[in-house]
Amino acid sequence: MLIKVKKGWEIPESKVTSEDTYLNRRSILKGMAGAGMIASIGSALPFGKAIGAETDPSASLYPVPRNDLYTHQRALTPEKIATTYNNFYEFGSHKTISEAAQALKIRPWTVKIDGMVEKEMEIGIDELLAKMPLEERIYRHRCVEAWSMVVPWSGFPLKDLVKLAAPTSGAKYVVMQTFEDKAVAPGQRQFWYPWPYTDGLTMAEATNDLTFMVTGMYGKPVPKQNGAPLRLAVPWKYGFKQVKSIVRFHFTDTRPETFWEKLLPEEYGFWANVNPEVPHRRWSQATERDIGTGERVPTLIYNGYGEFVQDLYKDMKDERLFM
Repeated sequence: MLIKVKKGWEIPESKVTSEDTYLNRRSILKGMAGAGMIASIGSALPFGKAIGAETDPSASLYPVPRNDLYTHQRALTPEKIATTYNNFYEFGSHKTISEAAQALKIRPWTVKIDGMVEKEMEIGIDELLAKMPLEERIYRHRCVEAWSMVVPWSGFPLKDLVKLAAPTSGAKYVVMQTFEDKAVAPGQRQFWYPWPYTDGLTMAEATNDLTFMVTGMYGKPVPKQNGAPLRLAVPWKYGFKQVKSIVRFHFTDTRPETFWEKLLPEEYGFWANVNPEVPHRRWSQATERDIGTGERVPTLIYNGYGEFVQDLYKDMKDERLFM
């Protein structure tokens, strides 16, 4: 007899909000993908149109197959909410930056891979997408500000990009940087911020199965305000680690000083793993507000993904892992 042991972050299917509307939309999109119609139907979809998706040449790639290992979590956050309640400091320090972010030009978009690699390279985003195995994963996303959402991301494991980069044996970290263009990003004209936005992972974190490069969401290309055309998703960490609109991957043996470490090192450290028992200096992390339902729910250690990642930190007792 086959016995399925549920993962620690799973909940019974009976308690998961119906995804009928979402799945129906996926079926419609998949049927139209071959006819090249995805880009023109966004306004007719139940959750609304992803801003900017109609001009993204990768639209015909979506929706992509779902990886069932990453399903059966909390109810999906409605697309309209997840694509209009955003942090993207390049376009403002408030949550309503979705319109301002449309100024971002996502083609041409070149990704630079350099540092401790066998051969440095620059690759266009569409060429990169053609080399990667795209899939969909439903992840919880937890912001350090104590709000959360549940999103169907599309993309590929970061470990596949690491394989493409072929880092040398001495590389210990991969550093990611966001675009820098003051002409389109008014936030970057604020000189007190250490632009470009920079963050990083250890090589062990970067090649963990959970670490995901996002290129789409809700069965379409990821919108500009959510980090188009390429962003990071590390669901066991707070959202400020999850770099948006990436243009550079730099492999190094030196731990990077990240954007928020430079600004407020006592509040935002390098690791930023989720822990309900470790409060922020100005608020508790014990609970979080689900922006889809408005409910407050208990925060889970490592955001509920501990079985995937806790072994990464077992010998780091002297590190400030949770903020």
